Amino acid sequence: MKIYHVSEETGIELFTPRPSPQAYDKITRNVVFAVSDEMLHNYLLPRECPRVTYFAKEDSMQSDIDEFIGSSTKKYFINIEEGWFERVIQTIIYLYELPSESFELHDEGAGYYVSYKTIKPVNIFVTANLKVELENRNAELRVVPSIKRLAKEISDSSLQFSTIRMKNAK
Repeated sequence: MKIYHVSEETGIELFTPRPSPQAYDKITRNVVFAVSDEMLHNYLLPRECPRVTYFAKEDSMQSDIDEFIGSSTKKYFINIEEGWFERVIQTIIYLYELPSESFELHDEGAGYYVSYKTIKPVNIFVTANLKVELENRNAELRVVPSIKRLAKEISDSSLQFSTIRMKNAK
C-alpha cells in the first residue's frame, strides 16, 4: 500500500505528529496524516483550496449519477471555484511517500490514514501540472462559480463524497 503526505512545502525531512486540524472522535492525540494512493487526487490542489469531490459507489442511485456525473468517462470528480483555478494551475505540489507500517486507516471513504509516530519519507515526487496529474488519475476537474450549493446537494446524494476546506468557499 502506498500512502502520501501532500504539501506545497519542499524539503520536509521528518513528519512529527501534530494536533488534528479537525476534531475526530477516534483521534485522541497528535498525529501525522497521510492519504492513500487511490484517493490522492482529492489532495492534488493547493491546501486551502475549497473543493467538493465525489464518485459513484456500487449502490449509488442512477439518478444521482446522471445528475452529478453525466456522461463523463472519468471515475472521480473534483469541483473547485473559479477564483481558485489560476492558483491550481500555478501550484507545485510535493508528494511525500511515507512508509505505511505505523499508519492505521482513519476514514476509508476519504482515504485518510494516521500515525502517532514521527515519520521519515521514503520518496518525494514533484507534481507541477496538477490538471494533467488529475486526468492521469482518472479524475475530472470541474470549475464552477461557487461550490456551496453543490456541497449540500452532494451530501444529500447517494454518491461517496468529501468536502474539503469549505470555510474558504465563496
